[in-house]
Amino acid sequence: MLKKLFSGLLSGGRDSATPKPEREAVEHKGFLIVPEPQDAGGQYRVSGWIRKPDADGGMRQRRFERSDVVPGEDACVELTVAKSQRYIDDVGDDMFEQEH
Repeated sequence: MLKKLFSGLLSGGRDSATPKPEREAVEHKGFLIVPEPQDAGGQYRVSGWIRKPDADGGMRQRRFERSDVVPGEDACVELTVAKSQRYIDDVGDDMFEQEH
Protein backbone atom coordinates (compact mmCIF):
# COMPACT_ATOMS: atom_id res chain seq x y z
CA MET A 1 0.00 0.00 0.00
CA LEU A 2 2.76 2.46 0.90
CA LYS A 3 4.65 1.55 -2.25
CA LYS A 4 1.63 2.51 -4.37
CA LEU A 5 1.20 5.77 -2.45
CA PHE A 6 4.85 6.77 -2.84
CA SER A 7 5.00 5.79 -6.50
CA GLY A 8 1.90 7.94 -7.11
CA LEU A 9 3.50 10.89 -5.35
CA LEU A 10 6.79 10.56 -7.19
CA SER A 11 5.18 10.17 -10.62
CA GLY A 12 2.86 13.14 -10.10
CA GLY A 13 -0.14 10.85 -9.79
CA ARG A 14 0.11 9.68 -13.39
CA ASP A 15 0.56 6.09 -14.49
CA SER A 16 3.87 6.39 -16.30
CA ALA A 17 3.39 3.00 -17.97
CA THR A 18 0.51 4.29 -20.09
CA PRO A 19 1.16 7.87 -21.21
CA LYS A 20 -1.67 9.39 -23.22
CA PRO A 21 -0.84 10.37 -26.77
CA GLU A 22 -0.98 14.06 -27.59
CA ARG A 23 -4.33 15.10 -29.02
CA GLU A 24 -4.63 16.50 -32.50
CA ALA A 25 -4.12 20.26 -32.63
CA VAL A 26 -6.97 22.61 -33.51
CA GLU A 27 -5.92 25.59 -35.67
CA HIS A 28 -7.23 29.07 -34.83
CA LYS A 29 -5.87 32.22 -36.51
CA GLY A 30 -2.44 30.69 -37.10
CA PHE A 31 -2.19 29.26 -33.58
CA LEU A 32 -2.38 25.57 -32.72
CA ILE A 33 -4.43 24.54 -29.69
CA VAL A 34 -3.52 21.17 -28.18
CA PRO A 35 -6.00 20.15 -25.45
CA GLU A 36 -4.53 18.12 -22.61
CA PRO A 37 -7.32 17.42 -20.08
CA GLN A 38 -5.97 16.61 -16.62
CA ASP A 39 -7.73 14.03 -14.45
CA ALA A 40 -9.01 15.79 -11.35
CA GLY A 41 -10.57 13.09 -9.21
CA GLY A 42 -13.24 11.89 -11.63
CA GLN A 43 -13.53 15.18 -13.44
CA TYR A 44 -11.24 16.84 -15.97
CA ARG A 45 -9.36 20.12 -15.61
CA VAL A 46 -9.08 22.46 -18.61
CA SER A 47 -5.43 22.53 -19.70
CA GLY A 48 -3.21 22.23 -22.72
CA TRP A 49 -0.85 24.09 -25.03
CA ILE A 50 -1.15 27.02 -27.39
CA ARG A 51 1.56 26.93 -30.04
CA LYS A 52 2.51 29.06 -32.99
CA PRO A 53 5.16 28.38 -35.62
CA ASP A 54 7.69 31.23 -35.86
CA ALA A 55 9.51 32.60 -38.91
CA ASP A 56 12.69 30.65 -38.08
CA GLY A 57 10.93 27.29 -38.31
CA GLY A 58 10.69 26.93 -34.54
CA MET A 59 7.63 26.73 -32.37
CA ARG A 60 6.59 29.21 -29.70
CA GLN A 61 4.34 27.75 -27.04
CA ARG A 62 2.44 28.62 -23.90
CA ARG A 63 1.24 26.02 -21.40
CA PHE A 64 -2.00 26.79 -19.61
CA GLU A 65 -4.10 25.24 -16.89
CA ARG A 66 -7.40 26.67 -15.74
CA SER A 67 -9.35 26.06 -12.56
CA ASP A 68 -12.38 24.91 -14.58
CA VAL A 69 -13.29 21.24 -14.18
CA VAL A 70 -15.99 19.34 -16.06
CA PRO A 71 -17.34 15.79 -15.68
CA GLY A 72 -16.47 14.46 -19.14
CA GLU A 73 -13.17 14.33 -21.06
CA ASP A 74 -14.79 15.26 -24.40
CA ALA A 75 -16.59 18.20 -22.80
CA CYS A 76 -13.27 19.28 -21.30
CA VAL A 77 -11.62 19.22 -24.74
CA GLU A 78 -14.43 21.39 -26.17
CA LEU A 79 -14.16 23.87 -23.29
CA THR A 80 -10.37 23.96 -23.61
CA VAL A 81 -10.60 24.83 -27.30
CA ALA A 82 -13.27 27.50 -26.68
CA LYS A 83 -11.32 29.17 -23.85
CA SER A 84 -8.09 29.02 -25.87
CA GLN A 85 -9.74 30.63 -28.88
CA ARG A 86 -11.04 33.44 -26.68
CA TYR A 87 -7.58 33.92 -25.15
CA ILE A 88 -5.99 34.04 -28.60
CA ASP A 89 -8.58 36.59 -29.74
CA ASP A 90 -7.95 38.76 -26.67
CA VAL A 91 -4.17 38.52 -26.32
CA GLY A 92 -2.70 37.17 -29.58
CA ASP A 93 1.09 36.99 -29.87
CA ASP A 94 1.50 38.97 -26.64
CA MET A 95 0.86 35.74 -24.70
CA PHE A 96 4.42 34.66 -25.48
CA GLU A 97 5.82 37.85 -23.94
CA GLN A 98 3.79 37.77 -20.73
CA GLU A 99 5.08 36.40 -17.45
CA HIS A 100 2.62 34.11 -15.68
